[in-house]
Amino acid sequence: MRVAIYGAGSLGTILGAYISKGGVDIELINRNKAHIEALKNNGAHVVGTVEFTQRVNAYTPDKMSGVYDIIFLMTKQQHNAEVVNMLKDYLAADGAIVTFQNGLPEVQIAQIVGAERVLGCAVAWGATLREPGVCELTSSPDALSFSLGALSEQGSRHIAKVKQLLELMGKVEVEQNFIGTRWSKLLINASFSGMSAVLGTTFGGAASDKKSRCIVQAIIKECIDVCKAGGIRIEPVQGKDIVKLLDYNNALKRAFSLFIIPIAIRKHAKLKASMLQDIEKGKLTEVDAINGAVSAFGRTVGCPTPMNDRVVEIIHRIEQGELRPSFDNLRLFE
Repeated sequence: MRVAIYGAGSLGTILGAYISKGGVDIELINRNKAHIEALKNNGAHVVGTVEFTQRVNAYTPDKMSGVYDIIFLMTKQQHNAEVVNMLKDYLAADGAIVTFQNGLPEVQIAQIVGAERVLGCAVAWGATLREPGVCELTSSPDALSFSLGALSEQGSRHIAKVKQLLELMGKVEVEQNFIGTRWSKLLINASFSGMSAVLGTTFGGAASDKKSRCIVQAIIKECIDVCKAGGIRIEPVQGKDIVKLLDYNNALKRAFSLFIIPIAIRKHAKLKASMLQDIEKGKLTEVDAINGAVSAFGRTVGCPTPMNDRVVEIIHRIEQGELRPSFDNLRLFE
């Protein structure tokens, strides 16, 4: 079985290191030549909440050949049309692309390769690329989990072998209500990643400041409300029912929700949003596929999403150089 991680940045490098450490031959593919050279010469060095170095097979895309049974896709989804059309030529007829991307990417990928060859995976941990070949795991080791699901009954035949690979790193839950799982991750990304990018801070930083936390809470509430309006049941995250914990319909429950937010995110407090990392590197972000996806669904079901709309607006202004990530941006929500 040939397996590859395409777009092996921080998350992909750490996942690849764990899978390689488990004795499976997996290829890490990335356009970043300096990163690939460091991986080839020195191995993948994982730091942060764990620390180890693992020899890995690393290549740039021009070195790809033959076909793969499983391709883990970890690129930014704004490039999916180009990337997936390229990858379909390297995908075995009975193979599968497993997308780890944020938002709701499975439908677009299925349009290119077929729903029977698509799996979706939501991760509940985070990482940062510190330097070529060195990736920091920013989540607690006991928070290393995956939620895996298929778009079609035919696609579910790939789940067992993908689950076996992912279990070399952490716990894997196979989700029947995968769209509900996707919305669990989207809720977290829209609120904490969105505010991390707006403010230039970590998840913990966004939760600890009270003004910021109130906006995080409002974004979470909008995600819950659009899912209710659209008939989507949001799944628990790592056994915690986030709707029960964080939704509110009166002042007391609202106060409890606000109080519990820093506690709910404590295992991921050091996580810095990939959108913020993109901004720091001068790249465009995935905000349209994260907060923008919430806003788009809200328009579809007739549910207002003013806070998510504002996050999209602010991050686009940051991308254009009009603003910079800063707590000064809190004034733009008033």
